[in-house]
Amino acid sequence: MVKLRHITILGGLLAGGIIGFVPVDVPAADPATQAKPAISEEAGAALLRMGQSLRAEQYSFQVRTIRVYAEPNGEPLHIFHTMKITLHRPNRILVEVTGDDGSNKLVFDGKTAIIYSAQQNKYASLAVPENTIEGMLKEAVGRLGVDFPLADFLTEAPNKAFLTGVTSGRVVNTVTIDGAPYDHLFFFQPPGIELELWLSKNEQALPRRLIVTYRSLPGTPNFIAEFPDWNFNINPSDADFAFQPPAGATQVELKPVAAAAPPAGKKKGTK
Repeated sequence: MVKLRHITILGGLLAGGIIGFVPVDVPAADPATQAKPAISEEAGAALLRMGQSLRAEQYSFQVRTIRVYAEPNGEPLHIFHTMKITLHRPNRILVEVTGDDGSNKLVFDGKTAIIYSAQQNKYASLAVPENTIEGMLKEAVGRLGVDFPLADFLTEAPNKAFLTGVTSGRVVNTVTIDGAPYDHLFFFQPPGIELELWLSKNEQALPRRLIVTYRSLPGTPNFIAEFPDWNFNINPSDADFAFQPPAGATQVELKPVAAAAPPAGKKKGTK
């Protein structure tokens, strides 16, 4: 979902002023005009290995991201975030975010999703009838119109989710990152979205880098993510996914993104 729906960061949802950044519009391609995907056998096999690895019952990983937003005068601004994501399938996840726009947290215990802003010391809850991680993501999208970055990798079938809307894909070459070999893959999603993904050249095929470039937007903005650490040797307890409000924290109501005016220069965006 990096390339899908709204690229936003947990905020922009709380009626008390938690703010998230949202990019400009990217029109979706007409499904009727989409051709059958042309994914090379090598690229498809690498994504399948990735999908099998990321379906593990529990693991954590860290991500460093850079987003580009256009100011009203057209000047690009780069916003940096660092995320740590811990999950236990099928229905536990913790997302901890720090960045240029403050610190946020998303906690899902299998029944309720909590969004918390440390900067505002405010939080809100969202009941999730379908008690799975994917169900939580769908609930947030359906009711609030929001995804957090990289959600494709958290679904039950990460390789299939990543290829949603993609019409072509191939392996460009093999590169060396920090002394290890990685496959550099390239994908295209109409009407002008290019995706570059670097996967470890082994049976795990874990993501190391991701770049999404929006060719159809003024200035050709992009989204960059680096995955410096994956840990499959964790054993989180239920308590790790239970939210305890900090002292003085205020609970507020969630409001749909559509009902809130985006911050200046940061417009609502779709795929």
